[in-house]
Amino acid sequence: MRRLTALLLRRLNHGGDRGDVPGWVLITVMTAGLVTALWLVAQPALTSFFQSAVQAVHGP
Repeated sequence: MRRLTALLLRRLNHGGDRGDVPGWVLITVMTAGLVTALWLVAQPALTSFFQSAVQAVHGP
């Protein structure tokens, strides 16, 4: 009976770690940050690459 009571109390008091941010949220935010940082660095090169590719297809 004592074990059952302890188990039930543990189940009812599980809210102690509710303030933690789940791992998938951190991974999502960090991934978005990395993509944004890479985009800011690579944007000029990607833009010029795209424009030259379009000009090569359409001609001068």
